Amino acid sequence: MPTPLGARRTFRLGLVTALSLALAYGLGVQFPFFAPLFGFLLTSAATPPPGLKGLLGLLLIVAITLGVGLLLTPLLGKYPASAVLIIAAGLYVSAYIGVGLGKVQVAMLLTVGFTLIPAAGQVNYALASALIQGLLLGIAVAIFCQWIVYPFFPEDSTAKVQPKPATVAPALSRWIALRSMIIVLPPVLLAFTNPTLYMPLIMKAVLLGQQGSLVSARTIGRQLLGAIFLAGTYAALFWLALKICPSLWLFFLLMLLFGVFFAAKLYGIIESRYPPTFWQDVLVNLLILLGPAVEDSAAGKDPYAAFAVRFSLFVVVTLYAWGAIFALEWLRGYRADDAPGPALSRGAR
Repeated sequence: MPTPLGARRTFRLGLVTALSLALAYGLGVQFPFFAPLFGFLLTSAATPPPGLKGLLGLLLIVAITLGVGLLLTPLLGKYPASAVLIIAAGLYVSAYIGVGLGKVQVAMLLTVGFTLIPAAGQVNYALASALIQGLLLGIAVAIFCQWIVYPFFPEDSTAKVQPKPATVAPALSRWIALRSMIIVLPPVLLAFTNPTLYMPLIMKAVLLGQQGSLVSARTIGRQLLGAIFLAGTYAALFWLALKICPSLWLFFLLMLLFGVFFAAKLYGIIESRYPPTFWQDVLVNLLILLGPAVEDSAAGKDPYAAFAVRFSLFVVVTLYAWGAIFALEWLRGYRADDAPGPALSRGAR
């Protein structure tokens, strides 16, 4: 009998993530943890990988969107107030593209271009350029691994086309975009004070900005905070297992084990009371926590102290996002109650 579709998706997602990690670290590319991160994000959509033309088009879009950050780098040094206003406007537009137009991947790349690249440029221009190259290589490695793995675990030939992300009403889209911008901007401004230390914080803030546009104030605490603590626990277990015999082979096998486990949770092979987005958040947080820790260890730094700092910052910025969403939703509801005429539906929050 053929392998069930859910099992094929599970093994495909776990294997692409692990293989992307092994190739990136084995080839010694800069910022190698981007490869498994993009391998997971691109493969979790459960669609066939793009062809060569699609890959080149995607890399061109990424280069253009991330290049925005390079243009902002000198502006931050000479006219910081104007640059911050441009970044705030860019974050708002990026969130609106994701929520109002349903182009989530483009929105995330634009958000990275307005935040992560200018922060790296504050250290030096070469680091910002290297970061863009690392992101491009990470996407290329991830899609190359998809090409290798997909023939062994393909989709059904009769599978339905994945529906496009649902869009929301323009008024609600503008509100959610504003809310997302308020979530992302303060952690990014904090990161500009010490980009080297707070670089993972920007990645987490970008992730929170995307999630803050999708989750409600009622569920953000359980989903986002729970995912942070669970990711920290799994990252510690991953690290302790890797310390037994530090090698690329063990790194690959552990990533394959964890990837298959989280993919099984995501696709419902293993029953869970949490939605698929929760388990996606857990693995993404794990990769963001684990990747820099491996880099710290290779550079001779103390990975435990750096991990504790990153984990604490992740918790703090998630608590801030939770409080900001509650405050903004309360303010929106308060103004809607006082305003004449019908109020916006609160069930959409």
